[in-house]
Amino acid sequence: MNQRIKDIPVHERPRERLVSAGAGALNDTELIAILLRTGLQGRSAIEVGGELVSRFGALTRLAGASVDELQSVRGVGRDKAVTLKAAFELARRMAAEIRREMPVLESPEVIATMLREEFRTSAVETFRVVLLNTRRRLIDLVSISQGTLDTILVHPREVFKPAIAANAAAIVLVHNHPSGDPTPSEADIKVTRDLIRAGQLLKIEVLDHVILGQRTQPDGRDFVSLRELGYFYS
Repeated sequence: MNQRIKDIPVHERPRERLVSAGAGALNDTELIAILLRTGLQGRSAIEVGGELVSRFGALTRLAGASVDELQSVRGVGRDKAVTLKAAFELARRMAAEIRREMPVLESPEVIATMLREEFRTSAVETFRVVLLNTRRRLIDLVSISQGTLDTILVHPREVFKPAIAANAAAIVLVHNHPSGDPTPSEADIKVTRDLIRAGQLLKIEVLDHVILGQRTQPDGRDFVSLRELGYFYS
């Protein structure tokens, strides 16, 4: 990337766009460029930020890079490397703080409350996995697949790969029924039992499978729990 900050119209520069549109409107390169402020060795902050993103490939790897590794990118001096390390450490501490404040996610009611609004407007079935630590607090929420109006394909490999990577102790399966009726289908039950068995082999407990719909249940709830319905017991 050869673009320099001074060549970008003022209203399109990263700092101005962050103020006007919010930090979420900026890409990784632009956010890093703001931290760098200016470049070194004849390179702009945008150029240096672009190379950092390209070289390390993922923000997690960039965050884990040492000061020396960051300085190996032309245009990153000691001060800029230290600034990046400080920013990533603050992000790590904030994530840990958020996890500590999250409620324990071991009841279907809490899971449904957390995801209800996200699923409310979905016109197709969407399958997500809630990754939990040993204390049943949220590590991450992973989208696995989207299906058609009434069918969805889920493979154990796609479900447990992110769980293994995140060192999750347990997971909760969640998907929606756009029809509004959360009653599990035969396919839902089969997928659940297949994933329970896969989790047993991998020592990652499948705590529940929550299906979200509309408030059509006799108890007035808009979801069902396959564990509560007895499908987690042979």
